[in-house]
Amino acid sequence: METNSLQEFVETVNGTGHLRVEYDYGDGFVRLQTSEAERRQAAQDIQCSEHIVLELLRNSRDAHASHIFVAMSRLESNRVLTVIDDGDGIPKSMHQHVFEPRVTSKLDSSHKDAWGLHGRGMALYSIKVNAESASVVCSSPKLGTSICVVSDTAKLSERTDQSTFPEFELAEPGKVNVRGPRNLLRTICEFAIECRSSCDVFVGSPAEICAALYQYGLATLSTVERLFCSDVEGLVVTKRLATASDPRQFASIAASLGLEISERTARRIIDGEIASPGPILERITLKSSGPAAKRKNSAKSTHIVRNVHLDADDRELLAKSALSSFRAIADKYYLEPDVQAQVRAIGGRIVISLPVVDRE
Repeated sequence: METNSLQEFVETVNGTGHLRVEYDYGDGFVRLQTSEAERRQAAQDIQCSEHIVLELLRNSRDAHASHIFVAMSRLESNRVLTVIDDGDGIPKSMHQHVFEPRVTSKLDSSHKDAWGLHGRGMALYSIKVNAESASVVCSSPKLGTSICVVSDTAKLSERTDQSTFPEFELAEPGKVNVRGPRNLLRTICEFAIECRSSCDVFVGSPAEICAALYQYGLATLSTVERLFCSDVEGLVVTKRLATASDPRQFASIAASLGLEISERTARRIIDGEIASPGPILERITLKSSGPAAKRKNSAKSTHIVRNVHLDADDRELLAKSALSSFRAIADKYYLEPDVQAQVRAIGGRIVISLPVVDRE
């Protein structure tokens, strides 16, 4: 019998059991190899899609990201999660190694957070073991990271209801109660609240996240940087879409970030037809509960708050008005006046955002 290696020969004769066992005590008791123990531990660490997104968010936070963008989509039974951040980044030589057990950049900084110990070098390995695929789409030191994970929901479960946004209720003693299924949105909301002092989190479909990245790039890059950028890959990944000169280039840059959209969708984003979802914290409405809240709500029962859909012309009108007022005071505070105003209608409010950028 021909075999290509000693390992193949042993596997042919004895199977693979010996590769998983360090010592056989007899009577069914064995000491597992370290690699097998790690594999079994990893299989238990990630038990649903919600665990995957949480671990990816914690990784971005620990990489000192100030902006994290989560694109979620579902294709038949496959759940696709792409997380893009402006954190420390990963050298190209480590793109594969970060998915190996015990590989971490936090040698002296493993710590406990609201979800347990983090920094032991097992999070990405656990995701890789349980998912259909997991890869670093693009990343470089100081330029942020994009990681894409595809899991099969027939093998790795997730909550059936993924569309319900959680409700946050302020109880009488000052405690906040969260209601709704423990789906991806709730997991991301809870993370965003816990880490609100260090980072903003955006979540949506791939097209919506492209819109969010585009708006973020417009707000943080000057006109000169956008129009005369000769090396897109030299920019932080979260800003690259703002350099696109046409829908074709926009779709190409999006694909390089792990976000597959059509040129038609890219055109709609550039034209403002697909709006940025904004930070997820802005979508959270804190309600009151208890007898006092019921009386208060009853007294205001005739007041109706509704969402308004602004067309592109009206958004542009509001943006220009806000930008005009901002430019009048920008010089006084040594701020860059050439920024992009962002207008959103969310939660019964019209929100106009202007980035604060130091003047060069």
